[in-house]
Amino acid sequence: MIENILPSAVASAELLAYPEDLRAHPAEEALIAKSVEKRRRDFIGARHCARLALEQLGEKPVAIGKGERGAPVWPRGIVGSLTHCDGYRAAALGHKMQYRSVGIDAEPHEALPEGVLDSVSLPKEREWLRTTDSDLYLDRLLFCAKEATYKAWFPLTSRWLGFEDAHITFEIEHRGGGCGAGTFRSHLLVPGNTDDGNIPLTSFDGRWQVSDGFILTAIAHT
Repeated sequence: MIENILPSAVASAELLAYPEDLRAHPAEEALIAKSVEKRRRDFIGARHCARLALEQLGEKPVAIGKGERGAPVWPRGIVGSLTHCDGYRAAALGHKMQYRSVGIDAEPHEALPEGVLDSVSLPKEREWLRTTDSDLYLDRLLFCAKEATYKAWFPLTSRWLGFEDAHITFEIEHRGGGCGAGTFRSHLLVPGNTDDGNIPLTSFDGRWQVSDGFILTAIAHT
């Protein structure tokens, strides 16, 4: 599913059914030695997907460490993102010479828990939700897009990005029967100076899809 909303040059892999014989890479085991079983499966599954994507890019399927704020540490010349939720794990990777960053997120296609929306959204976003008629759980889609935005932002800036620091707008290309797809733009509301000194970030453009009970969002920033 995730490949549908990513450019063809971005390698991706996803895992819905979890193989019972799947094990952590030996060099990653120490990172999850004290984790509960669900956390272990999410970690192992997402990194398994990342190694499949690395092979698609012609790279060695190496161990993937954890950096600042738990961000994955990619091999030199690679950018990417991991995601997982109940029943789904995925990775998307690209070559740095083609993409500055990649951010993906997956969420179950269901409403946000009560009381969460106000803490993860801006007044303009809530107004859009109130005035848009849809059979999709657009509140969860908004949250999913915010998560993908942060994952695209952090590798470039090494700074936190709060939910209130980006205004997300959406285009809906088609919908019906609990499915849908379209685009979104993340308008950054804070200075976007980057670690590499390139042109400051002002926005990210992404794509989204709802199908098979999951919401997926993806940004491949050039």
